[in-house]
Amino acid sequence: MTAHGTHGARGVGRSLRVYYAPGRAAALDAFLSRFVGPGDLAFDVGAHVGDRTASFRRLGARAVAVEPQPSLLRALRLIFGRDPGVTLVAALVGPEPGEGVLRLNTANPTVATASDAFVAAADGAAGWEGQVWDAEIARPVTTLDALIAAHGEPAFAKLDVEGYEAEALAGLSRPLRSLSFEFTTIQRGVARECLERLASLGPYRFNACLGEDMRLALPCPVDAGAMAEWIGALPHEANSGDVYASLDAARVAP
Repeated sequence: MTAHGTHGARGVGRSLRVYYAPGRAAALDAFLSRFVGPGDLAFDVGAHVGDRTASFRRLGARAVAVEPQPSLLRALRLIFGRDPGVTLVAALVGPEPGEGVLRLNTANPTVATASDAFVAAADGAAGWEGQVWDAEIARPVTTLDALIAAHGEPAFAKLDVEGYEAEALAGLSRPLRSLSFEFTTIQRGVARECLERLASLGPYRFNACLGEDMRLALPCPVDAGAMAEWIGALPHEANSGDVYASLDAARVAP
């Protein structure tokens, strides 16, 4: 194995230990059960090591796991390859079908990205020291609309694509019942774009979780403008989180 491959394997191993840590599954299932249940379909876009996909399956939902990184796809095939309820899609998700460039951080595969702006925003930012995108590969690009055409409309879609969330939502032309997207404090403008896009698609209400905390941070659902203001007021140290959007406000109420 090359040094490059060794670092990549270490990064995937670290992710597996973090995201499949003992006790984490129960909290994740309890939280995601507000969005998916038996017989539903869920999309895991930016599946990484598949902890969300695993939760969707435990909750009785079918899952489409979309992941462009070859090292992570190997892990996903080992975990889910014999599960007929999981479909793996080896692609980026963007505004239109085609081909894109994925920038890899082999020591930390969590932050691979198709967004040059994300890499630029991380450069020199507090909390992002030492992050190096040291390789790039060409990957096919699909869209949320194309995934829906191929697999059906999901009850819930999770987007975690490191600064490429607005581009991914640009490829969605219909409102979904519920979805989430990651945000970072180094790119708050991306969150605003995502919120504006979703507000244009339907009467969504929003809430959010910080980091990997499976608890909604706001005391009640809010509109897109209020959600953008809340993200804008966060301290830089908050770093990241996920916005949850639903057409059914009760699903994003604590």
